[in-house]
Amino acid sequence: MIVYIMVKGTMENRIMIVDDDPDVLLSLKVVFEHKNYDVVTVDNGVGCLEEIENGFKGIILMDLMMPGMDGWETINEIVNRGLLKNVEIAIITGKGTKDYQKISLLGSYVFDYITKPIDIKKLISSVEKCNKSRNT
Repeated sequence: MIVYIMVKGTMENRIMIVDDDPDVLLSLKVVFEHKNYDVVTVDNGVGCLEEIENGFKGIILMDLMMPGMDGWETINEIVNRGLLKNVEIAIITGKGTKDYQKISLLGSYVFDYITKPIDIKKLISSVEKCNKSRNT
């Protein structure tokens, strides 16, 4: 029998992947579980907000192009609802050209902007660097 113990209030090694592509969700889940992360996956912005409101603390990998509430709208809601405490956000997107207007408004809440296809080593490095700076 395997028992998982989570230390309440810590964000170390917790990650939420927000993407409407099931292949991206599964692939990144496998990668980060292999790196000993507790992984939550959701396929839309509403699900992301619900997870944070239910106590998620950690790193969020946010896709920008999703139906309904896109990534920018989700980040805006996180900010407006005061849900930034204990979360860090990185953008993962297939959108090669940055939307500088939205970045100028919400970019200060984002620790990295990674384009698809994702360089896994770069993504892991970015997440680990964020975790290290948050937990020191």
